[in-house]
Amino acid sequence: MKAAAFFEFGGPEVLRLTELPTPEAGEGQVRVRVRAAGVQPVDLAIRQGRPVPWVDGELPRVPGNEFSGVVDQVGEGVAGLVDGIFVGAEVLGFTLLNAYAEYVVVPAGNVTPKPASMPWEVAGGFTAGTQTAHMALRQLGVGEGDTLLVHAAAGAVGTAAVQLGRLWGATVIGTAREENHDYLRELGAIPVAYGEGLLERIRDLAPGGVDMVLDGAGGEAFDISLELVKGERLLTLVEHDRAAELGAQRTRGERLASRLAELAALYAEGRLVFPVRRTYPLERAADAHRELGTRHGRGKIVLVVG
Repeated sequence: MKAAAFFEFGGPEVLRLTELPTPEAGEGQVRVRVRAAGVQPVDLAIRQGRPVPWVDGELPRVPGNEFSGVVDQVGEGVAGLVDGIFVGAEVLGFTLLNAYAEYVVVPAGNVTPKPASMPWEVAGGFTAGTQTAHMALRQLGVGEGDTLLVHAAAGAVGTAAVQLGRLWGATVIGTAREENHDYLRELGAIPVAYGEGLLERIRDLAPGGVDMVLDGAGGEAFDISLELVKGERLLTLVEHDRAAELGAQRTRGERLASRLAELAALYAEGRLVFPVRRTYPLERAADAHRELGTRHGRGKIVLVVG
């Protein structure tokens, strides 16, 4: 099969199209013919050789931990284990690595049926951002009447967090660059610009105070958040080391097919939108990494595989 892999750590240029053995589904597993795979920051960290808990040191390595595609092989013990999972089923799902490829093998419990109304490229990049946002907001206890501040609100996680916060009854303030403010208003957030005076602008928008913060930006945003809420009411996706020192939260838990199915149903009902910024063919995975590395732009970057 074709896959986008790297044989040494480094910049985007180390990621290249190559031929690797096609995997076979074992007991309790399914093989998926991948149609699209999401690109996310952890993929860049893995390519750079930065420490990631679930990654060993073996090379070559194929990044990618979210995908959509068609089940084309089912291992022993899968029949009847997961509803709607059979040869020919259209699915979206998650893995630890290996999604930048024509085929990926995962436990049957890592996939859920793709709604018919969900395009392949949306499904391919849907898992990570939406599940991270869901886990984070549940962990913070976001609910009716709360005021939630989301930093990096126009990103993939931020986009999902804004919408889930609104669905669960919260008022949502979202930090973003000026060009993304209309977008955030469409999602239901109150936008606020980065830069000098941010703390005062947030306080003006929330005279009754902010109840909890989801930080997807780090740096100054993290510092300002600690001026607004106590540590346990702040969850950061970026400042992991500082979170441990200052009592802030990091995401806990694991991705679940049941949660993914719930989120996919919200998409199918038109209650959750998840825009794709740009798609790249598999052979241009390096270009996809370059664009994501700029940390600019809204919506998901996705590789189209087949």
